[in-house]
Amino acid sequence: MAFTCWLSRLRSSYSKTITNLRTSFFHHLRTRGANTTAITSPYHFSKQNPFRFTCSNSLLPITLAGSLAIHFQSPPPLCDASLDSPSRGIGGKGSTEFVVKGSHKHLPQELIEELKAICQDNMSMDYDERYFHGKPQHSFHKAVNIPDVVVFPRSEEEVSNIVKSCDKHKVPIVPYGGATSIEGHTLSPQGGVCIDMSLMQNVKALHVEDMDVVVEPGIGWMELNEYLEPHGLFFPLDPGPGATVGGMCATRCSGSLAVRYGTMRDNVISLKVVLPNGDVVKTASRARKSAAGYDLTRLVIGSEGTLGVITEVTLRLQKIPQHSVVAMCNFPTIKDAADVAIATMLSGIQVSRVELLDEVQVRAINIANDKNLPEFPTLMFEFIGTEAYAREQTLIVQKIISEHRGSDFVFAEDPEAKKELWKIRKEALWACFAMEPKYEAMISDVCVPLSHLAELISRSKKELDASPLVCTVIAHAGDGNFHTVILFDPNQEDHRREAERLNHFMVHSALSMEGTCTGEHGVGTGKMKYLEKELGVEALKTMKRIKNALDPNNIMNPGKLIPPHVCI
Repeated sequence: MAFTCWLSRLRSSYSKTITNLRTSFFHHLRTRGANTTAITSPYHFSKQNPFRFTCSNSLLPITLAGSLAIHFQSPPPLCDASLDSPSRGIGGKGSTEFVVKGSHKHLPQELIEELKAICQDNMSMDYDERYFHGKPQHSFHKAVNIPDVVVFPRSEEEVSNIVKSCDKHKVPIVPYGGATSIEGHTLSPQGGVCIDMSLMQNVKALHVEDMDVVVEPGIGWMELNEYLEPHGLFFPLDPGPGATVGGMCATRCSGSLAVRYGTMRDNVISLKVVLPNGDVVKTASRARKSAAGYDLTRLVIGSEGTLGVITEVTLRLQKIPQHSVVAMCNFPTIKDAADVAIATMLSGIQVSRVELLDEVQVRAINIANDKNLPEFPTLMFEFIGTEAYAREQTLIVQKIISEHRGSDFVFAEDPEAKKELWKIRKEALWACFAMEPKYEAMISDVCVPLSHLAELISRSKKELDASPLVCTVIAHAGDGNFHTVILFDPNQEDHRREAERLNHFMVHSALSMEGTCTGEHGVGTGKMKYLEKELGVEALKTMKRIKNALDPNNIMNPGKLIPPHVCI
């Protein structure tokens, strides 16, 4: 929570810059020698230009022995000066740290009283509650601190008042959604206030004819689709079970249907956001397209809580397909499976899902679900449309599969059978733990241009199979995004280093193919160290400038997304 280590990198307001310059200037005068006499400052620093000073009307009663050279010190760079080197900080280049460090100071009693007045009974300082919110439920990432208090706002107004109080006291804020993120997004390395949005889960307006819906951020995507189903509509993004709409916006997530419907940035029409000073901003109208000003909606989507707290989301909806077919087939190698995924996309067939599982992942599914699926690299497809069109697509893909050594092609049209197949896929991560119940998972999330997918998966698979750790491959093969689940014992240093090595190998392989270190999971703390290689330092400096402009006190989810070694 404390900002001691942050003050050296976040002196962005004029008042702080002026104070630093004045202090350094008069310290210089005092140390010039006995012949220099310093008195009450006759200098006035211009607000328009803090580097220019002017004399007051009074004379300067300063006796100068010889010439006096005045040297102004440049303002300190806005980066973490406490780091010994750019490679050592959490998220810095080359970082291999396991626990996210952070400074901490006592939470002001005045802030606690203000939060009580705002939230009444909907806040907690109970240790177990704070620990639960400070340790991600599906991630190996840890931090030295946990939040000092957890609040549960019920309205946008309460969120605004909470943020205003935290900004006044310069106390960190960590927004908290469904706790399904896996890159340390909800860690509280500096303590502070965790804002749990779970009480804000209302559907505020449904516009059936416009095919959009306005919701609060705490509603889960699965609960939203239950609400929409009687109206013949659905929201097409499907990340992990338990994810909430607010968190999905914050991480710019996608899921298995992204190959057909796009990612979160394509399916959010507008947002309402509480900025770090407590102001509430609406980013766009409800129109399906607009050329009015900066695209603030896309600026916030993927910002991971570093620019504000999302309090309202307007989502684009889709009609529930008339008919769908789910198909599965096996391949002798994972490259054959990847080749078929690419060939299917190039054929022009409008598939809604193309999912790839390697033989280790299929084995995990068999163990966890008491199934007897053939343990080979497997592709799962979904085709939608009219009954005739879906079946026609199925037959075309079956022909493509036969040309790439595929076998055991089966398909399902029964609703319960289809639901069971996708349930197995959605619970793949939990199935992995059936093989190593006491281990944790490091999960890669690389994505490359589709033409490079087969090469990247083949290269990665060789490295994974040679490792002593248990590793599985799961891919959204239709858009070049694949994950590996690397199971390791966090108490064994050799395990942790091997998991890190494998992840590092796959990320750098993807970057060498013009890919990304994260296709859908986001950056958090886990992927910061790769951003400079992927985006370049100038892009990161631009992000830093945006962050400093909107959040000069750096209260919004500090220590996430932007690497600490980036200076401006």
